[in-house]
Formats: sequence, C-alpha cells, structure tokens
Amino acid sequence: MSSNSGFERCFLTGGAGFIGSHLVEQLLAAEKTVTVYDNLSSGRRESIEHSLGRPGFTFIEADLLDVPKLQEAMAGHDFVIHLGANTDIPAGNTDVRLDLENCTIATHNVLEAMRATGISRLLFSSTSAGYGEAPKIPSPEDIGPLLPISLYGAAKLACETLISAYCHVFNLQAWMFRFANVVGGRMEHGVIHDFIEKLERNPQELEILGDGQQEKSFFLVEDCIDGMFSAFHNSDAWCDVFNLGCPSGTRVTRVAEIVAEEMGLSDVRFRYTGGRSGWVGDVPLTRLDVSKMKKLGWEAKHTSNEAVRTAARRLLGIANPVG
Repeated sequence: MSSNSGFERCFLTGGAGFIGSHLVEQLLAAEKTVTVYDNLSSGRRESIEHSLGRPGFTFIEADLLDVPKLQEAMAGHDFVIHLGANTDIPAGNTDVRLDLENCTIATHNVLEAMRATGISRLLFSSTSAGYGEAPKIPSPEDIGPLLPISLYGAAKLACETLISAYCHVFNLQAWMFRFANVVGGRMEHGVIHDFIEKLERNPQELEILGDGQQEKSFFLVEDCIDGMFSAFHNSDAWCDVFNLGCPSGTRVTRVAEIVAEEMGLSDVRFRYTGGRSGWVGDVPLTRLDVSKMKKLGWEAKHTSNEAVRTAARRLLGIANPVG
C-alpha cells in the first residue's frame, strides 16, 4: 500500500535463519537497508555470508534477551520483521523455558524496543501450531478457542496477544502471519531434512514417526515471503493476523516417497513407530483456510507436493524443478 512507501530501513530478527536468510536476499534486491539481529542459536552465519559487505547490510550477533543491546541496535530503523524464536519444537518438551524465553519474552523485548525507539510497524512470524487440533479444517483465522498442544504453539499464541495489546495501547501496527510448514533450501530440521539424513545413513530402511498418515500443508519459502509482503502492502488493518500457506496438504508417507524418489532410491522399507502424532505436541492434521489472503489478491504459486519436492531437491543440491 502507498502508506508503506518510504519504509526503507528494516530491522530483521532471526535473519540468519532459514526463512530470514531468504528474506535478506529479497530485501537487499529491493534496495532496502537491512540490519540482521541474530544470536546464531539456530541460524547460521554461512546463510548470510554472501550478503556480508554488501551496501546497506549489517549483521549484529546478539540475543533478543539482551534488552539494552536490542534497543541500541534497533534505533534508526523504519520497520521490524520479527522472526527470531526457538525453532526446535520438540526440544521445548524437555527445556520448558525454551519457548517462553525465546518466543514470548523475546517478543516482549522486541515490542519494548520498538516503543523505546519510536518504531511503529511490525511484521511477525506466528505459526499454524497455535490452532492445535482445530475443530475446523481448513482452519480460518477467526476460529476459536485456540488450544495449542505444544509449548511452541502456546508461546507463539501468547506473542500474538502481546502484540495485539501493544498495538492498541501504544499505537503500534502489526501484520501477524500464521505460517504453514515452510520448506526450502537451508533447512536445518524438519521432516524433509530428517528423512534425507536418515536415508543417507541407511538407504534400505526409513523410520517414520507416527503412522505416516499425518498431513501437513508444506509451503515454499519464496511463497511465504511473497505472502508476507503482499499483506503488508495490501492490508491497512491496524492489527491483523493472516494464514499463510497453500490450500493443499501432503501426508508424511508421501513426503517419504518423494524424498526417496529424489534420492534415486527404490524399495525403501518404511518402518512406522505408530500413533496419530509423530511426537508429543505434533498436530496430526493441519490445513489452513487461506481465503483471507486470496481476497487481498494473493495465493501460493506451488502446491504442497511441489513444495516438498522442490525443498528435497534443493537440500540434495539438485536443480529446482518447479521454479
């Protein structure tokens, strides 16, 4: 939207991560000034190495829990894209403060830094995990009550409520995005990454957590970024949440088949551990209603199956089959 023109200086938390490093490339290509703030707990310096030294790019290795450092680094920017968070969802079952500190408290610190530095606009990466086992599939943004089944989902949902409160009390403006399963190159975890690693160790047999019937909506990273900017430029809502994903889904067994195909493997034995979920906190069926984004004129360019295949090929170093 026209009111977003002139927003040239972006402060990007978690910018050395999987999604963040792709965002850096697109922001720099659009000739934005970008500061990445990342503690490298899950992000990698190698993911942004090619951007270091480029005009308009700054990398600060620091933690979102370091409030004075965060406020100092954020000063002088026009808008914030907040991706920084714990990304290892099962790990939160062992370290129960992991999501609280690295999602919820970190987001509170970002909001306070924005308030201290006079920055009013925020793009926030939330998650479809906030829906839990939703009573309606596909799940629209206004479904409720939201009852997440993982500490990660709960922490991200808490972030949404904090952001909403800050928008209404302190006059911030926010675009919040509930992502489907975002996939692509540079992934360090997730089912596609894990299947590749397992099959590299043993090409004859693949362990699949759960019964393999879990179904997710897999979403290519460039579609995700395109959707974020589409909402940012086309929605004037003061504080709003948007589902970002594609309308299709892929069962975990099909993911395994696609990965095996791309690795050139045949007759791989699939061994299931059993149960509806792959692990405690895993939602067995996730599908997002993306009609709200369609009304803004946006939809994903790739299906869930295409996203899985493209991500597998990128992780394996094979040329991209679908663009």
